[in-house]
Amino acid sequence: MLKCRTVWRKLAPLARASSTVCRQNVRRTGLTHGRLPAQVPAAHMSTGPAGGGRENQLYFLLVGVACVGGGVYAYRTVKGDQLRYQDRIDEIASRQEKFNTEKPDTPSESEPPAVEATETQVVPKPEPQAEPVPEPQAEPLPEEPSPPVPDAEVEAPSETTEPPLEEPVVEAPPEEPAEPHAVPVVEEVGESTPVSLKVPSHTPYLLIGGGTASFAAARSIRARDPGAKVLIVTDEPDLPYMRPPLSKELWFSDDPSVTETLRFKQWNGKERSIYFQPASFYINPEELEGTENGGVAVLTGRKVVHMDVRGNKVKLDDDTEISYDKCLIATGGVPRNLQVMERAGEEVMKRTTLFRKVDDFKSLDKVSRNIKSITIIGGGFLGSELACALGRRSNDSGLEVIQMYPEKGNMGKVLPEYLSNWTTEKVKREGVKIISEALVKSVTFKDDKVEILLKDGRLVKTDHIVAAVGLEPNVDLAKSAGLEVDSDFGGFRVNAELQARSNIWVAGDAACFYDIRLGRRRVEHHDHAVVSGRLAGENMTGANKPYWHQSMFWSDLGPDVGYEAIGIVDSSLPTVGVFAKATSKDTPRAATEKSGTGIRSESETEDTATSPVASSTPAPSVEQNRDDYGKGVIFYLRDKVVVGIILWNVFNRMPIARKIIKDGEEHADLNEVAKLFNIHED
Repeated sequence: MLKCRTVWRKLAPLARASSTVCRQNVRRTGLTHGRLPAQVPAAHMSTGPAGGGRENQLYFLLVGVACVGGGVYAYRTVKGDQLRYQDRIDEIASRQEKFNTEKPDTPSESEPPAVEATETQVVPKPEPQAEPVPEPQAEPLPEEPSPPVPDAEVEAPSETTEPPLEEPVVEAPPEEPAEPHAVPVVEEVGESTPVSLKVPSHTPYLLIGGGTASFAAARSIRARDPGAKVLIVTDEPDLPYMRPPLSKELWFSDDPSVTETLRFKQWNGKERSIYFQPASFYINPEELEGTENGGVAVLTGRKVVHMDVRGNKVKLDDDTEISYDKCLIATGGVPRNLQVMERAGEEVMKRTTLFRKVDDFKSLDKVSRNIKSITIIGGGFLGSELACALGRRSNDSGLEVIQMYPEKGNMGKVLPEYLSNWTTEKVKREGVKIISEALVKSVTFKDDKVEILLKDGRLVKTDHIVAAVGLEPNVDLAKSAGLEVDSDFGGFRVNAELQARSNIWVAGDAACFYDIRLGRRRVEHHDHAVVSGRLAGENMTGANKPYWHQSMFWSDLGPDVGYEAIGIVDSSLPTVGVFAKATSKDTPRAATEKSGTGIRSESETEDTATSPVASSTPAPSVEQNRDDYGKGVIFYLRDKVVVGIILWNVFNRMPIARKIIKDGEEHADLNEVAKLFNIHED
């Protein structure tokens, strides 16, 4: 249409000129034939051979030729434009096909076709909105394979490869960027470890620490909120596991590969792993935010170094930040060491083990198989358990095992003196050399031996040292978080609901809580970690429950002697012990067979025990059985009230002991109270 109008504009002046000539001829004819002026136009316009008739014919002929010529010109012009347009489109398509067949080895060769394609599409297309979309995307795609920056490379393809899928005209460009991006994405993800361990930027429930308390809290949170998203951050490389077997059952395994499998036989013969759940139980941290039904994710090998309480976020050791809605601090503790050993130098520290983690068990197991002598410093739970475990191994390997401590006997700070002495003899029978009342003065490395000089002049030479002198609560986050640390017991001070601040709870070894019966305390045992973690998890979901539980702890000196304790068990307190002869049923092995679990506190419950029918058998006094402490009950008193109880080779009676402490009553005759435990029945 536009072409026709253009042709008409060119031919219009010619048509008007022809009309003018005709009119002038008509006028001249009228002047010549003046006698008939009115008839001249009609005669000349219709008929007659005069010159005026031929001029009219010429006029119509010119007009007709002009119209026909203009139509032909317009038709040929439009047809030609259509052919040229189709040829251009075909050329563009052929260039794109040629581009796709080429290998994207050099970005400079693949770049011009992409740019040219976008330019040619913009000119002929009547829809200008659709064409600018590929233009900013087609240019950077071929260029990105060359830069070596891994982070930018991994994120860019996911953003730039999706929009070209919406291109409605040419189908080649969407496939085109996929090829240059496919190679870098695969290579960068495979080589860059942080990409596969993407940290979620936010989590509703953040649990700091990967021990028993964190796992118990996660399980409790999921029980009350099935769709909850829980993230556990731990600086250890392992998934949550139980620590008690590291100093107990694992050492008695017959499997030579136990350090790799970390599976062991319980005293009842059943086999299990130290891990609470297999890896399949957890979800990947990078999938946590997008998981519809929630789950528990564990971020291993990362440490929280700073905590912003007001901003509800934490910073990891790699400067990654994670925001949270509610947070649990279950950082546990770190093993203490003697100051004289810390000052002894690098050679001594190389030959010293601070026993706490899986790696400590693995390294100590390896060391004990390749040396001749090992010395354990510490007479508490951990030191005595490791001494018995290594002592049994020494019978076959010839390893010399020495245990030294400042007390007079094993567990002298916990057990009354007579029972501590009996326990010491039991440890000696396991093949352990005991050095009591030993205060370390200095430690040096000389002639490939570690020399331990005691304050009384005794000198002990050994190949390796295990320091088992207690645990220091890990409160590194207290300063940045502005949380209060107890000056007497250590640990984060929490209220009755285990809450330190708004949206922050503390559980496990790091929690210093208030016991309504026994005052403020801090407990470093498995059962407390389980129960406090479980309660903290409930309170994080809105339960608002106080911590009423009296946690227990236990220790096994091999499969034949074990005890369970509750409350304050301090040898400085007055004690009353009631004992009886033991049978084959009164061992840790028999206890686990009855309860069906190797971790005895797993069968514990917070329910109040109902007093069983007391045994009618008279209770013998301590003096009559002081040489035979097969099984019994030891009561710890403060102001004539029982504040602690040890069940010596008496198992599955802890609810009764818990009720006695909870009642807080004075008892005139503790022999009668001992009958509640039925220790005199065979």
